[in-house]
Amino acid sequence: MKISVFALIISFALVCFNVPVAAQQVTTVKGKIVNPANEPLIGNVILLSAPDSAFVKGAAFTDGNFELAGINRKEFYLKFNSLQFPDTVIRVQYQGEAQMNLGTILVARSKYHLNEVQVVSNTPLVRYSNNGTVEVNVANTALASSNSVTEILTRSPNVLESEGRFSVFGKGEAIIYLNGKQITAERLASIPTSQIAKIEIIGNPSAKYDAEGKAVINVITKVKTEEGLMGTFNQFLTHSPFGGSNASSSLDLSYMRGRLSLVGNYSILWGDTKERLHTIRSRSAADDYMNSDLWTDWNRKMKNYSNYGLGAQYNFSEKSNISLAYSGYLEKMGGTTNSRNAIDNKTDKSYYTSGINKDDQRWNHSVTLNYNLKTDTLGSTLFIGTQYSKFNSDINDFIEENSVVNGAEGRRFLKNLVDHGISISTTQADYAKVFASGDRLEIGAKFSYVENSSGTNFFIGPDGSNFKRDSGLSNKFRYVEKIPAAYISYSGTFARKVNYSLGARGEWTNYDLTTSANSGQSLSDSYFNIFPNASVSATLTNKLKLRAAYSSRITRPRYQSLNPLVIYQDPFTTIEGNPNLIPEKTHSFEVGANYSDYDLKIGYNYTIDPIDAAALRGNTPNSYVLKAINLFRGHLYSATLSKSFSVRKWWSSVNSVSLNYLKQVDNKYNFELLTPKPQIYLYTSNTFTVPDLFRIQLLAWYAGDKYSGLYYDKHRATVTLGVERDFLRNKLRLKLLANDIFHSTASRGNYNVGKTYIFFDRTYSTNYFRFVLTYNFGKLTKTDFKNRTTGQSENNRAN
Repeated sequence: MKISVFALIISFALVCFNVPVAAQQVTTVKGKIVNPANEPLIGNVILLSAPDSAFVKGAAFTDGNFELAGINRKEFYLKFNSLQFPDTVIRVQYQGEAQMNLGTILVARSKYHLNEVQVVSNTPLVRYSNNGTVEVNVANTALASSNSVTEILTRSPNVLESEGRFSVFGKGEAIIYLNGKQITAERLASIPTSQIAKIEIIGNPSAKYDAEGKAVINVITKVKTEEGLMGTFNQFLTHSPFGGSNASSSLDLSYMRGRLSLVGNYSILWGDTKERLHTIRSRSAADDYMNSDLWTDWNRKMKNYSNYGLGAQYNFSEKSNISLAYSGYLEKMGGTTNSRNAIDNKTDKSYYTSGINKDDQRWNHSVTLNYNLKTDTLGSTLFIGTQYSKFNSDINDFIEENSVVNGAEGRRFLKNLVDHGISISTTQADYAKVFASGDRLEIGAKFSYVENSSGTNFFIGPDGSNFKRDSGLSNKFRYVEKIPAAYISYSGTFARKVNYSLGARGEWTNYDLTTSANSGQSLSDSYFNIFPNASVSATLTNKLKLRAAYSSRITRPRYQSLNPLVIYQDPFTTIEGNPNLIPEKTHSFEVGANYSDYDLKIGYNYTIDPIDAAALRGNTPNSYVLKAINLFRGHLYSATLSKSFSVRKWWSSVNSVSLNYLKQVDNKYNFELLTPKPQIYLYTSNTFTVPDLFRIQLLAWYAGDKYSGLYYDKHRATVTLGVERDFLRNKLRLKLLANDIFHSTASRGNYNVGKTYIFFDRTYSTNYFRFVLTYNFGKLTKTDFKNRTTGQSENNRAN
């Protein structure tokens, strides 16, 4: 049955592929308006009929990109007007393509020979689409001063980060895409910030996106449309009163000549950073009394954090191209992890310290091959891509433990040796058929194969020598996963004012897991899921638009969450995976409205088997194991109101306020779940421009107290202030940045597991001052050839 369905989909694609195109009119026209500094502009586009120049329709654009649909004319005029550039009129004629892309239109020295105009503008930070997607501009905004994509995302509206995982407020955990293709968190870290144009935060992903994750964050890089050599050099110097100092240097190069495009990048980060965790665990019952006061400091020394990449694209024609890309990173980390733990119970009074000398190394190599083909003049496309990635981690830690129990001193030494590797291969094919009416059919298939293996060995030497392997702490683990998937999606327009989309994605998951822990364990399973989705939006007036959407998603456990290997934190605290974890499934409903500059959305998520984490009691009275677990059900209600505005040319602002209400249900662990309460989230980003002098950027967010499931999380906030100025005709940019000025992003809270009360307070090196220097160099010449970038495909659970 599976083969028959797949064959039917492929056959349907081939039929669509060969449908002749009979359209002889332009149905859609789009393009981008920029100034001589290549900055996108704000304005209006008006369609005028030919030859009488009568008004037909119009639209506004805020990020340079304009698009008009439903034209159905062989010839017409486009008029662009704005306060940022003089009125501009161009003539458009049908030239064999119903969906015309005019490319980049310059208001000076363009292919339309317009007069030169000097314009100074501020790029708007955020734009809200009709389908609820939030577009966050990075280039030429406050976000461009970030030294990593992680920083950009945590400064974006409604995006939160916790232990390397990103979530969208009101939606939940998100998966990361690069130019429309899924990537891993490791690949995300290797993307130079100077190459990022914008970020799409997609709360209601369509069927073409993997079903993994409740939302999608799509990172879109800049498109090179000019011939020549172009480069960007960035230098970051950062100092944190809490975490120390570090420096980052990066160089990006791009070269385009005729049909060939080359890109390369290298960045290196070195220096110090710090993290501190204060944990109190207590049991008040007289027969089981225990109080543990634990402090842990991670003093990380980044010896060499390097990211590098090299890619080539060859354009056979304007309709087809092939690209080959390599990316990788190397992370060498030293430093120490120090802990001190005072423990009182009904029989002993003890004090423990431990020190870990870190010697860790992680590396990644990824190779991607992509092929793109534009199959007709309406804009139908075919994409075929494959990728192979190899991740490896080597840990060689030396641990010293000291103890004082009822006055008696003790000491022991341990060695922790870990060899961990992940291999990921994916192959993907996508076909999009565009009809003369503007409707769009998309189908595709993907196959991914993952092999995750590790060997963990603990050696104990009481006197610092004669180490012997501890079989109880050591472990071998292997996990193999295969996921073939296929999807179909159809979108169209009804009565010119109603847009709709229907789709479904099918994924079959098969995995095998073996571990030597607990005297050996072997697990295997296979399951098939169908994930439907639907959306509709209606334009009632030029200012008022309504929308509604439904989507179903799955969140599979991260590979390391399944691996029961022991990660040493202190003598009584370990982190272990849970091979019995099962995926969580979410059904998401959302309605929204957009009126002028306001955007409102209200949503509800119903989650089956939600994945959470807790500190569970270990094999000894004082020990605890941190691991992921499944609860029974989750109910999340959310609402977000956003407003953007600008005051002439000197002040632009993006603001949002959100409310979350999460109720979780447990029937497995007899946990004491909290009475849920609403959580508030506030966000504001402002840019103030002093003409011919400098720009001031102020960003702040506040996440209120959170009561949900097991956890009470104390409120968090941040305030970031930056000042920047351009020199040498905008080639050199200098910026001073103060991030998290009040150092108020610590993760604090408490929860109860069984009879144990747990308090936690985790502090990060987010309070820093940064000096940023950016220099752009090179010489470009305009070309009419339109270059298209391609993405990369990886599995997102390797981190």
